[in-house]
Amino acid sequence: MYVLYTKLIALPVRLALLAHIGWLSFGLVSAVQAQNARINQYHLEAGSLLSTDQTPFWLRANQYGIVPLKGPVVRLQGGIRSDYRLADSSGHRPKVDWGYAVDAVANVGVTNQIILPEAHVKGRLGAFELYVGRKREIVGLVDTLLTSGAYAWSGNTLPLPKIQIGLYQYTPIPFTKGILSVLGAYSHGWFENGDRLVKGSYLHQKYLYGRIGKPTWPFRLYGGFNHEVIWGGQAAPGVLSDLIAVNGKLPSSIQYYLPMVLGLRGQGDRNDPNVTSLEDNRIGNHLGSVDLGADVNLRNWNLYVYRQFLYDDGSLFYGTNLADGLNGLRIKNRRQSAGEPFFLQQITLEYLFTESQGGDDFVIDDPELRGRDNYFNHSQFIDGWTYFGRTIGTPFLTPTAEARPTLPSSIGIVNNRVSMVHLGGSALLSGKIQVITRLSFSRNLGTYPYPYPDAPTQFSGLLTAAVPVRAFGGTMLSSSLGLDLGGLLPNSVGVYVGLRKTGLLSRGNNQTLTPR
Repeated sequence: MYVLYTKLIALPVRLALLAHIGWLSFGLVSAVQAQNARINQYHLEAGSLLSTDQTPFWLRANQYGIVPLKGPVVRLQGGIRSDYRLADSSGHRPKVDWGYAVDAVANVGVTNQIILPEAHVKGRLGAFELYVGRKREIVGLVDTLLTSGAYAWSGNTLPLPKIQIGLYQYTPIPFTKGILSVLGAYSHGWFENGDRLVKGSYLHQKYLYGRIGKPTWPFRLYGGFNHEVIWGGQAAPGVLSDLIAVNGKLPSSIQYYLPMVLGLRGQGDRNDPNVTSLEDNRIGNHLGSVDLGADVNLRNWNLYVYRQFLYDDGSLFYGTNLADGLNGLRIKNRRQSAGEPFFLQQITLEYLFTESQGGDDFVIDDPELRGRDNYFNHSQFIDGWTYFGRTIGTPFLTPTAEARPTLPSSIGIVNNRVSMVHLGGSALLSGKIQVITRLSFSRNLGTYPYPYPDAPTQFSGLLTAAVPVRAFGGTMLSSSLGLDLGGLLPNSVGVYVGLRKTGLLSRGNNQTLTPR
């Protein structure tokens, strides 16, 4: 009887214990599921841009083409995105995952436009990623936050629509214990047809970068290259000489794809009616950079130095344009702000030089006279290395529409012989006011065919401040002041004021709108 009584008394305790364990297990599973849940983010922004003339350089440069050249305008922007899921507390991360992003911008005023600076879907299998659409990217070894712009692919224009496969982050090479890592990509893209003189052209892009050193090491080395090609297309009769394009059509059949990708010479098929003697050189216009870099941790600071060697012809191979390139130093604070009145986060200093281009002479059979590279210009692709009229690479190589109309002009890039010093800085005031400045000074020589006789200088500056406010459940109020003063661009003062809200649209199955 005592045993039976004891069991009856113990039964509720056991049931309670089992229930507690069940709820605990359910909570752990729910927590794991929450950690692996897909996070959908949103952002909304409304602002106004005013300027006394052309929009100042640093209010529009490296903004992925969303800021118009002419104002005033009211800007409305909104988007949603979902990135890959994060690893859980045990470090597990799904091997197969996907994500997406859509961002829309409407400018209303002197310039009226609706654009999609980002619209893509992406998928990941292990370390490999495939994406289709437009995606914000910067290619090359530079400081991506405050740089003046990577040489070949800077984020200065709307992203080109692409299909791309690659390693989207540094991935350890097997059997190297994480000491050697690589990232890279291979893509095919399309240029716009609207205002281009040569329509229907394609983009080929590939890049490969390596790192020596583990992320936890105090010192790391970087190196790699990027290769950009515009090829194929059709111009209206009379736009291109028959000596370089038969009836305006450029080679674009599949037989030229591999020679174009490899940059091979002498691959033009003389039985092809669309091939001229120019294809004895290479199919398409090839350009890019070869990059070196290193970073080191020094107690509370990280130092990152980098150099981009430029190529747009054979000059780099023959060593005649080694003076040209982008040099950079970034000093980044590794500490977190503790609310002090002034907290310096980062300083970036860069020097861009493109005046050499191998010299003023071009003799194809003389390696020492392989000059006149004419960066971002090409005799067949006369629109230049541009997309919707904006320079795809560094914005300091100026397209026709941006330079003063009184300067010597041509089609494409009108100013590609430049020496420029750039300073960027970011800081926090009182732990909450974000301040960013960009200051650039350049000397501009035009191009070898159309030089600027007076070598005009140009100063462009920007000061931005952003502070969190309580409006609409928590938003960010920002204001930017831009100034252009010099002989290259029209003198102009401009200001942008905007209100931005970001948050979580949903997380997992909880369809909630959460500001942050």
